[in-house]
Amino acid sequence: MELSKRLRMNASFVTPGNRLADVGTDHGYIPIALCLEGVIPSALAMDVNPGPLERAKEHIQQFDLETDIHTRLSDGVQALCPGEADSVLIAGMGGALTVKILEAGEKVLASVKELILQPQSEIDKVRSYLLTHGYVIAGEKMVYEDGKEMLHRNAENELSYCYFGNESGHSYEIYLSAYVKGQYVPISNIIKYTVK
Repeated sequence: MELSKRLRMNASFVTPGNRLADVGTDHGYIPIALCLEGVIPSALAMDVNPGPLERAKEHIQQFDLETDIHTRLSDGVQALCPGEADSVLIAGMGGALTVKILEAGEKVLASVKELILQPQSEIDKVRSYLLTHGYVIAGEKMVYEDGKEMLHRNAENELSYCYFGNESGHSYEIYLSAYVKGQYVPISNIIKYTVK
């Protein structure tokens, strides 16, 4: 399955062999692609709206993946049970909604190995929540998509592909970068922190 650059970037952060919960799955493209490629053994495609979930079901059936990918109507991770997923992907939502989902799902998310987050806005709120709740930002990437429009946005809005994990005993620096003439250019250091 062909994924857009943004979806491929999100999919690339999922650890091979992990069971995925895709929150706000929409069409179900990421779980389908990762199952077809043999990256993950199974997935939960979750969405708060029945319409997108129906589209995801149709696509899952189209690729004959009903035994590997199950759909679930869910507001955030409310319908996710502890131990059902190793990786949770929350992508394409605003930062405030992302934080709301993380807060409401704090107990169940404690049982997952990694969060892959791609907020569309208010990235500072997501970053602040994670850093004050014991998460470590293990990696960040940015993708250039849709022509030159992203070059004109605030650089903070461009830095939106984040991978988070829990790992103590390490010091980290987070840099703000911009995509300029085909390269990621560091602009400034935003945060330095050490996880104890």
